Amino acid sequence: MYIIKRLFTMLVTIWVITTLTFIIMHSIPGDPFASDADVLPEEVLENMRAKFNLDEPMPVQYALYLKNLATLDLGPSIQSKTRDVNTLIADGFPASALLGIQSLVIALVFGLILGIIAALNRNGIIDYAAMAFAIIGISIPSFILAPLLIKYFAVDWGLLPVASWGTWLHTVLPSVALATAPLAIVARFMRSSMLEVMNQNYIKTADAKGLSTTGIVIKHGIRNALIPVISFIGPLAAFLLTGTFVIEKIFAIPGIGKYFVDSIFNRDYPVILGTTIFFSAILIITLFLVDISYRIVDPRIKLSSKGD
Repeated sequence: MYIIKRLFTMLVTIWVITTLTFIIMHSIPGDPFASDADVLPEEVLENMRAKFNLDEPMPVQYALYLKNLATLDLGPSIQSKTRDVNTLIADGFPASALLGIQSLVIALVFGLILGIIAALNRNGIIDYAAMAFAIIGISIPSFILAPLLIKYFAVDWGLLPVASWGTWLHTVLPSVALATAPLAIVARFMRSSMLEVMNQNYIKTADAKGLSTTGIVIKHGIRNALIPVISFIGPLAAFLLTGTFVIEKIFAIPGIGKYFVDSIFNRDYPVILGTTIFFSAILIITLFLVDISYRIVDPRIKLSSKGD
């Protein structure tokens, strides 16, 4: 029952996002062909608007879009003459997903390790150093860190390639630039959570029974400290997997971000709607998976809706 209710809620949420995005887009004066008004004859412009149903009243356009969306057809791109929105997303998502998965792994692995080490060495040199790194990582935006990485690792030292896309080495710098801030946030989350867990009575009881510190940390500490961190992973995963526009632009990565940014400047309504819906779907699905993972991490947590 819980899963059925969640699936229904997910569909309603996507519909609301689609509706709001559609209304906002069409509330802005002008249309995608306004820049061609001085170049093309009015008859040609009318034919182009008719091709994309822009000559229809907004309720009719909305109904037609929902009809196509029901079959997972995101429509044609206004600017691209050869590819529709589904194809653009299919072409751009692999690059964005690869970059996002690598960044997520880096952020989680090193963030969790850093947070655990800092908590186990509370108020020590290691703790201060770890939290200083976390503060720096959060404070420096990715669009500033990225050029610094390019300057030193690509230009000055020539260790890694940049401004192209092909081999695994091309993903290293953008992944690091993208993962640094999430890594720092995960480290702070994990440190605070570990400190709280390690002060619980059941930890003291386990220590009194003679269990080793390593056993206590692994069996009781980390498992329970992960729950607050998991809450952050859901939105983070969606954000990283669907493409970060600035990083993709700086490193010339052919991901979804490029199409989304270009569609806004070109007022390509189908691409704006399609990428927004796709991003929303990824976010909603990851949040659902986060709820499921709560049950895996802590079997005491029950997945149920109010009234179940």
